[in-house]
Amino acid sequence: MHVTTFVMSPKQTIREAFVEASSFLTTCGVTEPQRSAQLLLEHVLQMEGAAYYMALPEPFPEERRAPWERVVTRRGAGEPLQYITGEQEFYGIPFEVTPAVLIPRPETELLVEAVLMQAKRLWPAGGAPSGGASDDGVQRPLECADIGTGSGAIAVTLALHAPRWHVCASDISADALQVAARNAAANGAEVAFLEGNLLEPFAGGWLDILVSNPPYIPAADIPGLQQEVRDHEPRTALDGGTDGLAPYRIMMEQLPLLQAPPRLIGFELGQGQAQDVAELLRGAGHWDEIIIVPDLAGIERHVLGVSSVPR
Repeated sequence: MHVTTFVMSPKQTIREAFVEASSFLTTCGVTEPQRSAQLLLEHVLQMEGAAYYMALPEPFPEERRAPWERVVTRRGAGEPLQYITGEQEFYGIPFEVTPAVLIPRPETELLVEAVLMQAKRLWPAGGAPSGGASDDGVQRPLECADIGTGSGAIAVTLALHAPRWHVCASDISADALQVAARNAAANGAEVAFLEGNLLEPFAGGWLDILVSNPPYIPAADIPGLQQEVRDHEPRTALDGGTDGLAPYRIMMEQLPLLQAPPRLIGFELGQGQAQDVAELLRGAGHWDEIIIVPDLAGIERHVLGVSSVPR
């Protein structure tokens, strides 16, 4: 692909630089070019909100010209805005993102909400009987695992909103786990990180809650994805096998690795996959309630399995 280099016109105000960059990004076919230009300007100038708007009539600082040209050129070439700025907000929390991790999406916030809501229904006191299956009246922390954590968005958010839980997160990518660990530390979240494939790192362990946003794009569909997703986000976080359902099947097959199936399981999935994933959960026979949660566009985006019977 031919990459056009952005060269800023001399002696501009910040507002004129914004207009020029917006026009360049429009020519490059970037979605939401004005939003991209503003966020990149705020990033390069290290200002936001009222400070940014008050600075618009001022001359563009010459020492910021080269960084400005670099970031606009990168965005024009299709690189995701979040990889350029190095940050994406999720559930009101700032997360570092790099090309080693999938960029957190707003719809995944609904999965976090659903898991927190169902957990409160299953464990009103916020804990479970000590010893897992035994009921001696002593409350222990709930054991929660985020499988394929990527940036750590789900795990960190759950740990911050349910501080009594013991949250673990796994990923097959060591680079992703480093990003996730930095996000946990930066946000003051207590999360344990394990490297490995899906449920394998939890073999022999006990889980009350399992949550996952695994790769779910059918392999043949990846070439047709938006350029900024296809060419920049990690393929291992996108490719769900022939029909996109491979990770869900593998996790169902791996359940015997655990001491017992988790009472609460929550998955994010792709458009048109909800009924198939729900059927996988029903077929496993461990959950007496299967819940499908639509996203804000009405797409069936999440499937939860809930067991009303304590393990």
